[in-house]
Amino acid sequence: DTEGLLRIKEENQKHYRRAQRHQEKKEKIQKHNRKLGDLVEKKTYELKTQYEHLANLRRAHILELTSVIFPMEEVKTSMRDPADVSSESDNAMTSSTVSKLAEARRTTYLSGRWVCDDHNGDTSISITGPWIILPNNGDYSAYYNWVEEKKTTQGPDMEHNNPAHTISAALCYATQLVNTLSLILDVNLPKKLCNRQVKTQQGNLEFCGENLSRHRFTRAVKKLNANILHLCFSQHVNLDLLHPLHTLRNLMYLVSPDTENLGR
Repeated sequence: DTEGLLRIKEENQKHYRRAQRHQEKKEKIQKHNRKLGDLVEKKTYELKTQYEHLANLRRAHILELTSVIFPMEEVKTSMRDPADVSSESDNAMTSSTVSKLAEARRTTYLSGRWVCDDHNGDTSISITGPWIILPNNGDYSAYYNWVEEKKTTQGPDMEHNNPAHTISAALCYATQLVNTLSLILDVNLPKKLCNRQVKTQQGNLEFCGENLSRHRFTRAVKKLNANILHLCFSQHVNLDLLHPLHTLRNLMYLVSPDTENLGR
């Protein structure tokens, strides 16, 4: 029993010495982990600082781009509200009915709720100059109506100020601006649109070039609007400000100096 007790004591001493070595190794690992943690925290702060610096650079480039090359502004038109016209022609119509008609005209059903849109129909948005404008409400029917009418009309086109020309030019500039913004912001666009005077692999020209049919024009506009919304989502633009059909107005909200996350 005495010999067995001595063997047990010797084994316990070996285990104790081994436990001490393991404890020292554990302390070394913990010290190394603390150093790595401090290093990771420092690198994370440096990375965050670099991201902020990069965001400021992107923001400065975008604001310079949209102020020098692609300026956009709201252009007021002199269109009269149909409710006001109808009230003049119908003296029996009450003022409450007129106000209700005007309110209904300025209201849009969007995302399961009614949204007031005071800009619908009475303003336009210009890009690169006051003469190149798009209707604010996203109604570009003047373009394909003119294309269809031109197919049936013989003789030279003498309408130099045709709205179809300005719509085509404005959409072409908007496409070029969106493609440039995607490069600056490093955001991949979900839809591919060509803004150069070069035919794509499918043989199509987007907006600038040959006259597009109604189907191709509507399809290209939808792709452009999808790209703009994608950029707005990536920069955390307030969703309450966006409308899926307001091409240039959504762009204005995206590149506005008030957009806090522009450049993220």
